[in-house]
Formats: sequence, structure tokens, C-alpha cells
Amino acid sequence: MNDFIKSVFRNFERKRFRTFLTVLGIAIGVASVVIISDISQCGANAVTGEMDSLGMSGLMITKSIDDTSISLAEQDLKQISGMTQVELATPVLTANTQIMTRDGNTNAILWGVDSNAANIVSLTTVYGRLFSRKDVNTSANVCLVDEELSQKLYSRKNIIGKKIELSYGGSGQEYTVVGIIKTGSGLLQNLIGDYIPTFIYVPYTTVQKVNSRTDFDQIIVKLKPDTNSENTGNLILKRLNASKGTTKAFFSNDLAKQKNGLLNIMNIVTLMLSAVGAVSLLVASLSIMTVMTVSVTERTREIGIKKALGATNAAIMAEFLWEAVLLSVIGSAAGIAVGCGISWLLSLYLHTQFAVRPDIMAIASLFAILSGVIFSVSPALQASRLRPVDALRQD
Repeated sequence: MNDFIKSVFRNFERKRFRTFLTVLGIAIGVASVVIISDISQCGANAVTGEMDSLGMSGLMITKSIDDTSISLAEQDLKQISGMTQVELATPVLTANTQIMTRDGNTNAILWGVDSNAANIVSLTTVYGRLFSRKDVNTSANVCLVDEELSQKLYSRKNIIGKKIELSYGGSGQEYTVVGIIKTGSGLLQNLIGDYIPTFIYVPYTTVQKVNSRTDFDQIIVKLKPDTNSENTGNLILKRLNASKGTTKAFFSNDLAKQKNGLLNIMNIVTLMLSAVGAVSLLVASLSIMTVMTVSVTERTREIGIKKALGATNAAIMAEFLWEAVLLSVIGSAAGIAVGCGISWLLSLYLHTQFAVRPDIMAIASLFAILSGVIFSVSPALQASRLRPVDALRQD
């Protein structure tokens, strides 16, 4: 075995430039697959984080807009919260608002949430705090804003204690910033930041007070582990309709299912793009066959000498197959390293968390090695079948 390896590396040493080009081709193919899969994974993580920040991780119960006499109220929240399948339920009110500034007004979407909303909606504080029970009970004029809005309004991220004037419900009022929350996704902010609305969070009771309401727009439900979301959603609707004496006054959106559906689509796109990258990998693997064929031609006399000294057909074939394996392994390792490095730099540029797909890297490497070996079988057989007499006659 050691003799095979030494012989292979001696041949690499003699043909450095050709070896370099072959390894480079394989590395480019593997790197392209790795980059595509890693960046796609970063995108999937970004979309997941953005969905979670919007509460897209459970059931959303909403009343029908056709029946204005029906509403979601406090007793409905208690009824849902008391179900054995439900871990947590939180009310949500939404409204379009304007942020009043010296430089003009900025449109935003106001979310009225409870103090327990962070257990369902992804609200991660960078500075300050989340809403307390007291904030909700007293309908306090306090708010949470994200880092992007803080930077936009005051040119810095920490604006705890600052006042922001919000206009909605026909009136404008000042709100004290008590918490700065992490901006959803750096990737999405950089790519489509202009199309992502600005969100401001206030206690839901404050929205009710300003708009003279006692109902909710939605109730977001977090289910206990291993709970069937579809069955539970239907059960919630059945009980709500029964309590109101209606049949179709409410509907349920399985947000987790929608999120998983979107992620499945993204995974399919990732695999399709990776397949495109695999084409370049296949072309690089084909180059191994060309290299092996040329190598057999160049080393015909050497093969004849080895056979004259007692080398078997199997030994000659194994030597050429080892060349293909090592070329593929070195190229795959280099491709993974370069691909991960470029993916990491791109994640820094796009301000998103670096992510890798070990499964795709393993598949790409295995594909490179197997295809390299398969395409080198024919040249290796050609080399092993050379007759010593014929080989030694070659100049």
C-alpha cells in the first residue's frame, strides 16, 4: 500500500501543473456546490427567523371579516388557554401607524401584544426589557422598537428612555421606549430591506384603550409538543363557534405548516441549484479520465518495466485507481475549504449567521470521489492489460 502511495505522489511531482489543474477543477466543482448549499441554508435560516419574529410558529385564530357582530374577546382567550393541547395563547392587535419625526412621518405597523408574547413571537432584546405585567394591566404608553428604527430615528441603537410619537386611532401620543429588539434578519434587511415594514410593539391593552376596543384581531396559539396542529385548530374553531352560536365565524391558520411548506420549497431550490453545481463537478471528474489516459500513454514503458519485474495486472490497475482517488480526495478537501471560506465571507457581507450543510458537503465529496474512480477504471484497465514486450518497445 505504501509503495502505491509513494508511486502516486512521485507521478504527481513529475506532472505538477497537470495535477494542479485536475485538483483545481474538482475543487471548483465541490466549492460551487458547497457555496450554493451554504448560502441557501443561510437564506432558509433568515426566512425562518423572520417568520418567527412575526409569530409564524403556531396557530393563528382569526374571526371572519364578513360577520362584524362576532369578535375575539377575553373569554375566548381564556377558553383557548385552558385547552389541554395548548401550551400558551396570546392576543394580538394590529394597526397602521405613523411615527412623527422632525424630518417627516414614517409609516409602520403597530403590534399590540401581551407580556407573554416573547414565548411565541421571537422578541429578543438587545437593550432594555420586554413588557411587564404592569405595563399591560395599566395600558402603559411604552413601546419596543428594533435596532434599525433606533438607528434611523436617533443615529444610535440604544435609545432606551427616549420618546416616540405615534399616530393611530385618530390621535397622536408619546410612547417611552423601554426595549430595543433585535432586527429580524440581516440577510433580508440587506436584500429587501426597503420592502420589509417597520414594526413597533406596544401593550395590547394600550391599543384597545386608544381605539376604544375590548376585542382582539387574532389569538396566536403555541401548542404542546407532539400535538396535531390540524386537529387542535379544528377543535378550537368548533368550541369558539359553539360558544357564539355560529358555524363559520372563525378560521385557523397553521403558521408552522406554512413556514415548513416554504422551507421545503427552499430546500428543493437548493437541491436544484446544487445539481447545477454538480454538473461542473461531473465535468471535472471526466477530466480525471483524460488525465489517466494521457498518463497511461506517457508511462507505457514504465508500466512494461514494472510488469517485467513481476508487477501484476491488479497492482498496475490499483496504482492508477489510487491516483484517481487521491486526486478526488485532495480536490474535494480543497473545494470544501474554499467553499466554506467564501460562504463565510458572504455571510459577513450580508450580515447573516454563517450556516453549513454537512450532508451536501458529504454528498458532493462522495460524488467527486466515486465519479473520479469510475471514470478512471477504463484507463486503469488499459494500463493493466499492456503486455510487457509491447510496452518496452515504446519509445
